Amino acid sequence: MFKLLIDDHTDLRLLEIRHADDLYNLTNQSRNTLREWLFWVDFTQSPKDSMIFIESTMKQFCQNNGFQAGIWYKGELAGVIGLHAVNWTNKSTSIGYWLGEKFQGKGLMTNACDAVVEYCFNELKLNRIEIRVATENHKSLAIPNRLGFQNEGCIKSAEWLYDKYVDHNIFGLIKDDYESIKSVMKKSASY
Repeated sequence: MFKLLIDDHTDLRLLEIRHADDLYNLTNQSRNTLREWLFWVDFTQSPKDSMIFIESTMKQFCQNNGFQAGIWYKGELAGVIGLHAVNWTNKSTSIGYWLGEKFQGKGLMTNACDAVVEYCFNELKLNRIEIRVATENHKSLAIPNRLGFQNEGCIKSAEWLYDKYVDHNIFGLIKDDYESIKSVMKKSASY
């Protein structure tokens, strides 16, 4: 079982089949906002589509190839965060995430990403984590910046998004840098 407690109101839990309606409803309520940056939104037309996604994430977890977790805020599904896959040979992964529209602006995603980064480095013993973000997605770009990721460059025309190509910034964080950042933060907090 996978569960990460973020704070008194927020936790991350693996998505289960029983969450298909909640996931679909959250996607549908946020469809216009999500569609701006996520290619899969138009393919999610019913709770069955959300169920198929959840089934694939359960297989991913069983195959030890990462996870997709629901972000639960005050008992309500607020979004999804997870690992695209794990490269065990190189001890690396990349994080993907999205939040429902009504849950944005509360710091939920920054806190969820921070928890996933800590889990990847401390529990999975990975060495490198990436986050790729469309260069014009300003809200999403703020998250890796807040967490100490380094902008490693831009991939031109990285993704076809409905009617155009979008560029992606690649952000990377390695375990040694993460430990240094956390050490500095702890010292600052003690003053």
